[in-house]
Amino acid sequence: MLAFSIPQAGQAETQAALASPDGPVILQVKGNIARTNTADSHNREAHFDREMLQSLSQHTFKTSTPWTEGTSHYSGPLMRTLLEHLDAEGESVHVLALNGYEATIPVSDFYDYDVILTLERDQKAIPIREYGPLWVLYPFDQNEELLSEKIRFRAVWQVMHINVH
Repeated sequence: MLAFSIPQAGQAETQAALASPDGPVILQVKGNIARTNTADSHNREAHFDREMLQSLSQHTFKTSTPWTEGTSHYSGPLMRTLLEHLDAEGESVHVLALNGYEATIPVSDFYDYDVILTLERDQKAIPIREYGPLWVLYPFDQNEELLSEKIRFRAVWQVMHINVH
């Protein structure tokens, strides 16, 4: 679980701000996050381009998925790494995809399993038509309990927004 204290008034400004994206924004994270990079102090958001997400520690696993043929190598930052990078505090994240699909995922999943925000499949950027550019992906082949319908509904592809609550 993420267990961080809520910053007191005035302390939020002392938190190290995130760099601003240079390239196209491919992910927006908002909600209970302490580190942001938007000008609006009332609407706490962090915007990421691909390079910013690649600068986070990357994790790789090989797995099959219910939606793809065979097994592939997937890589990207662990979801817990992303949330820790933002000094996030919450019990769950609400993930919204480009196609309008939404899922609420308990943060505990990110500590129980090595769930990644997938940037690459077999060392290549993932096109939108193949579930990209970002995919919340579980290591399905590493644990039988991940093959449940409940977990499949949490594996959101074409991710564009994450809201931490």
